[in-house]
Amino acid sequence: MERVDLARLLGAATASRRPHDVTISTTEPADFMAQFAAGVAAGGTVFVADPRWGASERLQFSALINPELRTQNPEPTLSAAWLCLPTGGSSGAVRLARHDQDTVAAAVQGCRRHFEVERVNAVGVLPLHHVSGLMAWLRCALTGGRYLPWAWADLEAGRWPEAPVGDWFLSLVPTQLQRLLDQPAAVDRLRRFRAVLLGGGPSWPDLLDRAAAARLPLAPGYGMTETAAMIAALRPEEFLAGRRGCGPALPHGRIAIGADGGIELAGDSLFRGYHPAWRPAGPWLTADLGRLDEHGGLHWLGRRDATIITGGEKVDPGEVEAVLRSAGAWADVAVVGLPDAEWGEVVVACHPAGAAAPDPAAVAAAVAARLAPHKRPKRYLALARWPRSPQGKLNRAELRALAQAAAGGVRPDAV
Repeated sequence: MERVDLARLLGAATASRRPHDVTISTTEPADFMAQFAAGVAAGGTVFVADPRWGASERLQFSALINPELRTQNPEPTLSAAWLCLPTGGSSGAVRLARHDQDTVAAAVQGCRRHFEVERVNAVGVLPLHHVSGLMAWLRCALTGGRYLPWAWADLEAGRWPEAPVGDWFLSLVPTQLQRLLDQPAAVDRLRRFRAVLLGGGPSWPDLLDRAAAARLPLAPGYGMTETAAMIAALRPEEFLAGRRGCGPALPHGRIAIGADGGIELAGDSLFRGYHPAWRPAGPWLTADLGRLDEHGGLHWLGRRDATIITGGEKVDPGEVEAVLRSAGAWADVAVVGLPDAEWGEVVVACHPAGAAAPDPAAVAAAVAARLAPHKRPKRYLALARWPRSPQGKLNRAELRALAQAAAGGVRPDAV
């Protein structure tokens, strides 16, 4: 597929005679789709930004799209990897994963073949600036299907679109699925889909058991911005037959497990590198740990780093700690993720007990101005024991255990 072909499928006007870059940052689906189509036709780099970012993320994004960086990392071809999608990468800090029409098309066709449908139709409730929301739309556009954007708030409130006819898909994150499972009418609606794609973070056993008991056509999967969303998924019939995990690789992908348990990915939908740099061709080692079962299905076992995944979003603890320190908060503070039945993990800030408490209003103002909502601590814990070695190194594994004990297994209060 050529870039002009993608522009045509998205309904864009003729290609621009003078290629130019386009930056997209909007929460309105219609605006996003129009700007994206125009950006594809513009011929330059399309940068997608998260409109919910705070000042810290916006500064990182501005630095990344500086045109001077391109002279230091010249593109292999003029049209290479023109689509830059925001991701937390392996660290949680803002990164831009490079994609193009070929990686996107590979992911779309792999999904279509995996679920054995000619056209993909989708109700879209995930934001289009997120890879899962974007790919839900592009699967429809590239296969001649229908895409119906729908507000999550309306869905949660019981206002559903007209009953879809044909092979329709819905993408959710675990938190959304849990909320819908509490509504009998919503459960009936979910049963009508060809598949309810579940991703964006780890799912917990009770949630999956409830979905199976309700006979939902669930398709838990594994993917990320770097893979143009889903690269592995259980089919609904496999899920309802009792299988668990993230399922086998889609036709366009390959999954291997390294000697240390690291998940290694290969395939045609892999990103070209983090803008402005480039990634060498070949397999890519993720920051995740996993195993393959006897059916070739992937099971996610956690991360090799300290990154927190809350509600499908990545959080770098170091970034949150820096904001707390700059706000005049505790001189010694550490951020961890604690298990949560609704969000998977929640962000919790810990500090030594007895330390002078900062002005709560100043801390709240600092985190609100500089961090996106999902990065803001949901609770602050004072720990009587602070696990630092004589050399001053913080034992984060022990700290997390202490924080979990201090929290008493109770869900931290939202702020």
